Amino acid sequence: MAASVLKRCVTSVVKVKRLSPSTPARRWLLSAAYTDTKVWEATDKDPQNLASLAAIMDRTYERNLPVSSLTVSRFVDNISSREEVDQAEYYLYKFRHSPNCWYLRDWTIHSWIRQCLKYGAREKAMHTLKNKVQYGIFPDDFTFNLLIDSYIKDGDFKSACSVVEEVMLQEAFDLPSTQILSLYSLGSYLATRPQLTVSEERALGASLLICGLKQDNTIGLSAQLLGNALLGKVEISKGIHAVFKGMPLFWARGYMARALAVMERVAHASGDVKLPKDTLDFVNDLLQEMASTSDSESSGEESGGEEDKKEEAVDEDDQAEQAKLPQYASRFKELSSQLESQGKVDSASFQALVTTLAQQNLAAAEKPDLEQYEKQVLAWEAEKRQLIQREREMRAKAEQEKQERLAAKAAASN
Repeated sequence: MAASVLKRCVTSVVKVKRLSPSTPARRWLLSAAYTDTKVWEATDKDPQNLASLAAIMDRTYERNLPVSSLTVSRFVDNISSREEVDQAEYYLYKFRHSPNCWYLRDWTIHSWIRQCLKYGAREKAMHTLKNKVQYGIFPDDFTFNLLIDSYIKDGDFKSACSVVEEVMLQEAFDLPSTQILSLYSLGSYLATRPQLTVSEERALGASLLICGLKQDNTIGLSAQLLGNALLGKVEISKGIHAVFKGMPLFWARGYMARALAVMERVAHASGDVKLPKDTLDFVNDLLQEMASTSDSESSGEESGGEEDKKEEAVDEDDQAEQAKLPQYASRFKELSSQLESQGKVDSASFQALVTTLAQQNLAAAEKPDLEQYEKQVLAWEAEKRQLIQREREMRAKAEQEKQERLAAKAAASN
């Protein structure tokens, strides 16, 4: 296998506190109808011998010729064992690094994820998703939902959040169902009080912020507050460029200021919009931790060497943002007191709120998804039939040209 596994660099960890529910949250999942494979399995099958397909692709690549997207699609569709999943991964990689790389079909990506789930190879789906540039795996919202749901069912919220991170990077929070599953995964993961690296703080912060912007309510505003605060911590401790690296975020400084702006918005909002107490406690802990770190750095302690100097290399604008930390902490206390006096602090935890959201809204969000999915499958089938017809015509034309050359050659020799 030519593909390499990309490993994340692990940096110093921080402890996420207080985002813990008072009672265990029940897991609300996608319905059996949503995850049912009946619609997908009912599509027209094109039975193929995988050994023959592999031999054809190998010979084609050896001759430096392009393999068709239809051939790769047939290989993935005909997977029937865990071992064949590994073979398919190899040919997805080969196809991605071929002249035809832009033509991997959406239904092939969907089929690949379904086959990985079906044959107990979910780690392969995650690997190709995380290394999407190497494999060309860019799922649609429905496919993302299936993968997120599979991790939620197992209580593996860290992996569910890893999928949500990919949704965020593709900016694919269009479906209400995807928003609900993502917020549920993020809230449930934070409630486990995980140890987070800086890169994980950035990914969680961006996921919370971008997904939260889709919900104009208590949950959405809470997610925006958490997201901006996490990104603000990364910005103040590591500089603004550490925030934007590989993220579809607004290119402007002051994420902690935007977190406080969310609190101000709630304070001035009419209606019953509130912020959870554990969310405010979480932001308070971040500010205290940053203040403590800032104090220790300015106390004249010995530098740990050249590497520390590189870590601390920030520009003047970053230093100006760091200098605002006492101002941010003071403003946070003012806004917290104001929210408390207005009765806009919710005693329910963030996890409890997202659990209620899933309980009340997920079923209704599923219906349009399923209707659209059935239409999408029909469209995929129509497109696939067109490709098959075009393939037949090209083969017939090639055969005709071959016969004409042979006839011309025979006539010339007589």
